[in-house]
Amino acid sequence: MSENARRELLKKAAALSIGVIASAGARCLTAAAVPPEQKASAPDFFQGFKRSAVKTAGATINFVTAGSGPPLLLMHGYPQTHIEWRDVAPQLAKKYTVVAADLRGYGDSSKPPGGANHADYSKRAMALDQVEVMASLGFQKFAVVGHDRGGRVAHRMALDHADRITKLAILDIVPTYKVLHTVTNDLATANFHWWFLIQKPPMPETLIANSAEVWLRSRFERIPPGILSKEAFAEYLRAFQLPGAIHASCEDYSAGATIDMEHDAADLDHKISCPLLVLWGARGAWPKFYDVLEVWRERASNVTGKEMPTGHFIAEEKPELLLEELNKFLG
Repeated sequence: MSENARRELLKKAAALSIGVIASAGARCLTAAAVPPEQKASAPDFFQGFKRSAVKTAGATINFVTAGSGPPLLLMHGYPQTHIEWRDVAPQLAKKYTVVAADLRGYGDSSKPPGGANHADYSKRAMALDQVEVMASLGFQKFAVVGHDRGGRVAHRMALDHADRITKLAILDIVPTYKVLHTVTNDLATANFHWWFLIQKPPMPETLIANSAEVWLRSRFERIPPGILSKEAFAEYLRAFQLPGAIHASCEDYSAGATIDMEHDAADLDHKISCPLLVLWGARGAWPKFYDVLEVWRERASNVTGKEMPTGHFIAEEKPELLLEELNKFLG
């Protein structure tokens, strides 16, 4: 089968599953329908938002939603959940219908098995989850903001579902294919967890689970003191320690080093067609190794962007500055 034929077959399959989801409103579950082991016990970080879950073709996706106006999907990074957007989403909901979702394998979304070649954690599968969530809410076209892992899912979504994405903002990443084909010793040292998490299970899972809080704190150590509250960290830790969560995050990274590379290689001649905003942290890893904006111009047709006075966690470190950039771009 030719690559074009394969692509058309995938698009038809995705459209069929989305149609089924969109026509089955009963699949949109209330919080009471979320499995008991996945119910949130944390403080309410999203007052006035409705908490729901949708059963997609491959997972059950937890999300919160509020507001009115054009639809906007927010996708978080590692090792976070949708509460990454707690200081941003309420303000965006004044202008947009905001959907802040947990990726499959994260937060209170389900943690399906990885499948052959980690295919069920491919960014293609994770993107389709979120497209189906938006379709279940009646949104066939929508804007997307993705940070870190959510940015990688968003990149794949913009290629596989170009007709659905109106605008895309990606926060503090360089495309996976670019990174893994240009890795240096210094970059691997800075991002050592990429290669640790893809080791054969259960080695990374066991080591992390034995010191889950220590590991999680190490991931957030670049956030300046006083920004990540005790309550927010406790919620991240709760979600990180849910059954299957650590393994699922390893599957996500393992997919990035295997099947995602295959998908990206097949799409090297395809660019993101919608307007793309790229923001990155001045204290993050990427500007040390890449001209971030120029790298994204290789992968998209219409790119703007800027460096932010933050580290990696832009939405939590400087939410007011992120809101300013998003409102200019999305508006």
